[in-house]
Amino acid sequence: MILGLGIPELLIIVVVVLVIFGPKNLPKLGSALGKTVKNVREGMEEGDAGDKDAKKVEEPKEDDAEDVVADEDDADVEDAPAEKAAQFCPKCGAENAADAAFCKKCGAKLSE
Repeated sequence: MILGLGIPELLIIVVVVLVIFGPKNLPKLGSALGKTVKNVREGMEEGDAGDKDAKKVEEPKEDDAEDVVADEDDADVEDAPAEKAAQFCPKCGAENAADAAFCKKCGAKLSE
């Protein structure tokens, strides 16, 4: 008994699979299933190895921190204007763009 299934149940499953996929496609199906299982196992092993490596990494010390130095190129950059906060509809509560006059969900006029 495999997984609590007897011989008759396994034969029924094999017949149904043959009817659905056909005898020509079974090797392709088996190959794809095998590759999928292999990739999943490799991924699980890489994930476990990555977790172990991540635990070994030391935290940087404060002395190792790099100082940020402003240079001449930074003087040309203007600060981006702060984006306006989104408006919420008083009727339905939907979030709308800051410059919207009407609610995109219910069409109610937004107070400005």
